[in-house]
Amino acid sequence: MADEQRYSESEAHYLFATNFRQRTWNLLDETSRTPEDDERMLSYAHASLAHWRLTGTAVHHQRGDWMLARVYAVLGEAELAIRFARRCREWLETDKAEMEDFDFAFGAEALARAYAVAGNRPEALKYIALAQQAGEAITKPDDREVFFKEFNGGNWNGMK
Repeated sequence: MADEQRYSESEAHYLFATNFRQRTWNLLDETSRTPEDDERMLSYAHASLAHWRLTGTAVHHQRGDWMLARVYAVLGEAELAIRFARRCREWLETDKAEMEDFDFAFGAEALARAYAVAGNRPEALKYIALAQQAGEAITKPDDREVFFKEFNGGNWNGMK
C-alpha cells in the first residue's frame, strides 16, 4: 500500500504519548467535566506516561509524572497527587542536565498543589514559595508566562 505510512515502534509510542498528553490537557482545561470525562482524563494521563516510559527520556518521564500529579490533584486524590509529584521531583534531582528551568518551577508547583489538596498547609505554602521563586527564574519569557498562567489558575484549596 503506497499511501500507508509506517512508523517505527519508537515513533508510534512517541505519537501515542503526545496524543494522550494533548487529550489530557484538553480535559484539564475543560470547565465542566463529567465524571466520565474525569475517568478519560486519568486514563489518558496514564497512557501518555506509559508510552513515554517506552520511548522517552527522563524529561518526558518527569513531565508525565507531573501531569499525573496535576490530574490527581484536580480530582482531589491527595495521596496519589503527592506520590506522582514526588516522583516528578525525583527525576528533577537525578537528571538535572536534561531538564528545562520551567520543569523545576512546575515540579515545585506539583508538590504545592498536592499538599494543598491534602490540607497540609505548611508544606503547601513551602512549595508555593519555591514554585514562585523558580517561576521567576525562568529565563524564556514565553515559558515564564505559561508557568505563571498555570500557577495562578486552578483550585488551590484555600492555600493561595
